[in-house]
Amino acid sequence: MSQQHVVLNRTGDKMPLVGFGTWKVQSDQAEDVIYDAIKVGYRLIDDACDYGNEQAVGKGIARAIKEGIVKREDLFVVTKLWNTYHSKDHVQEAFNRQLKDLGLDYIDLYLIHFPVPLKYVPLDKAYPPGWYQSEQATKVEYERSPIHECWREMEKLVDSGKVRNIGVSNFNVQSMLDLFTYCKYKPATLQIEIHPYLPQKRLVEWVTSHDVHITAYSSFGPVSYEDLTDDGRKAKPLLQHDTIKSIANKKGKDPGQILLRWAIQRGIAVIPKSTHVERMKTNHDLFSWELTDEENKELDKLSQGLRFNNPDSYGFDLPLFA
Repeated sequence: MSQQHVVLNRTGDKMPLVGFGTWKVQSDQAEDVIYDAIKVGYRLIDDACDYGNEQAVGKGIARAIKEGIVKREDLFVVTKLWNTYHSKDHVQEAFNRQLKDLGLDYIDLYLIHFPVPLKYVPLDKAYPPGWYQSEQATKVEYERSPIHECWREMEKLVDSGKVRNIGVSNFNVQSMLDLFTYCKYKPATLQIEIHPYLPQKRLVEWVTSHDVHITAYSSFGPVSYEDLTDDGRKAKPLLQHDTIKSIANKKGKDPGQILLRWAIQRGIAVIPKSTHVERMKTNHDLFSWELTDEENKELDKLSQGLRFNNPDSYGFDLPLFA
């Protein structure tokens, strides 16, 4: 059986290679969904302020702990700082709200969600606030909150004992290199979009060479973006791609398992989600089998540089990955 976790820098904490994502899990479902995921065997739960479901996710975690399915120390809980709280005056305020909503004493991994400092929105005005500063706004508003100040506040959370590890999401090499020049605590992980249409091979190689682990989101490609972007609607669904279906049939697996195994075989953590228990089980069944070199090469041929989580495609006038 292949390795099921990676060891994080600085703390030596073991982060599961297969976790459970919570983006687009509705609040009225999240408690049951998270409870079921933990029962199935997931030990990493990936959430974010922006998902708007942290209270319900926390209730699912609490229920599983109360019933003795897991202990708190068995779980690896991840959440993310939203863009409107990058100021050194607001990082801890936002984190404390998230910690309270999740009902936890500490977070295993806290990420900066995007390298995008948006104008602050008070918690009592809108929470989570999203990309716009008001319902009437038609463009995003930025503020002068440098990442180096934001990162120092993240490090203070580590020093306080409320956070064990810190990391980033949606950063590129330039952003990572800048962070390396001033950080006291190197980021433990980088979370980015990765799937066969967008393998990000060089970024993954460079970042991991600096002892920073990669987590992939959107492992199934366009399926989560069909309601958000033209690219999401036009791209051939990876779960229905002939190459992936052919490999799945040969292995006696489903296409989703092929996509997830392709990532973890590269040492990349994955965070699939499903509201269906049987699908949760298959998405978690990735370690008793593997893809051959030839099968991986067939999947590598699907690379198109096709990115779906691009703010510029959502009308935000922000070519973040240009």
